[in-house]
Amino acid sequence: MRLGLNLGYSGAKLGVDVQLVQDAERLGYHSVWAAEAYGSDAVTPLAWLGAVTFRIRLATGIMQIAARTPAMTAMTAMTLDALSGGRFLLGLGVSGPQVVEGWHGQPFGRPVPKMREYVTIVRAILSREKPLEHRGEHYQVPYAGPGATGLGKPLRSILHGRPDLPIYIAAIGPRNVALAAEIADGWLPVFFSPERAGLYRAWLEDGFARRARPHAGFDVAPTVPIVCGPDVKACLAQVKPRLALYVGGMGARGKNFYNDLACRYGYETEARRIQDLYLAGKKDEAIAAVPDALADETALCGPPERIGERIEAWRAAGVTTLICGTGHPDVVRMMAKLAL
Repeated sequence: MRLGLNLGYSGAKLGVDVQLVQDAERLGYHSVWAAEAYGSDAVTPLAWLGAVTFRIRLATGIMQIAARTPAMTAMTAMTLDALSGGRFLLGLGVSGPQVVEGWHGQPFGRPVPKMREYVTIVRAILSREKPLEHRGEHYQVPYAGPGATGLGKPLRSILHGRPDLPIYIAAIGPRNVALAAEIADGWLPVFFSPERAGLYRAWLEDGFARRARPHAGFDVAPTVPIVCGPDVKACLAQVKPRLALYVGGMGARGKNFYNDLACRYGYETEARRIQDLYLAGKKDEAIAAVPDALADETALCGPPERIGERIEAWRAAGVTTLICGTGHPDVVRMMAKLAL
């Protein structure tokens, strides 16, 4: 099992801890992952880090597909991959309706067929087998819809990219996870629980059964919050605000994928209460309503000995890259000692 380092996305101010990433590289970490929501983007920090690192992979976790045309994403991926000496990993996600329509001004559409088309176009650009042409429900290249001039011409990338550049898909629902297993090189789950490995395995196997290429080497790469300290409950308390935000407020009532996931885990009553409190503006109460058990099964918390024991559950669940959610140098070093 490899280790990754998650940078997340910015708050009000953006700072990239270059020294932390360089330490992770020196310790043998496989990859560093940058994210985006509706503030900092996922690409610029990786370009910044690519100039001051040499081996660690530079990965997006994730680039929102509503923010860029497939061609722009392929161009960005090829550019960073070329400049970094083949170190780029392309993580993609659909985000959610609130961000897609409320921030990017794009229709959310049907996420599974939209992602399928998107990856198809990106792979076609990377392969350079022929000039790009695509006719789908969500994307038409060359464009021939309303307002088209009729002058669009199928083009082939000037830059010769890496045809097998790895593509990861972020997904938590059954159909989206199956899609990742069918068409991608890796899967980026959030709030992954090793105790629910059987649930995920059925979804993955569904996708593998339809896969055109062998799935050996398929990378299961969850981001896992890590909080180290002698008091387990105090560590769990640091994990709960993020869970409350996503389960309670990252989506509308009836259209919150993270709330749905908590329900699938068996926390239906708790998930409803967290959402009710969060949407009512009672954020502290929503945080307090997050069960210890949910926080514990989706994170690594406690003293080093307990974290070391818990790591084995993630390994046994089929995780191949554990992306560490921490900004603390001591925890980065501890995880290298425990897992590598």
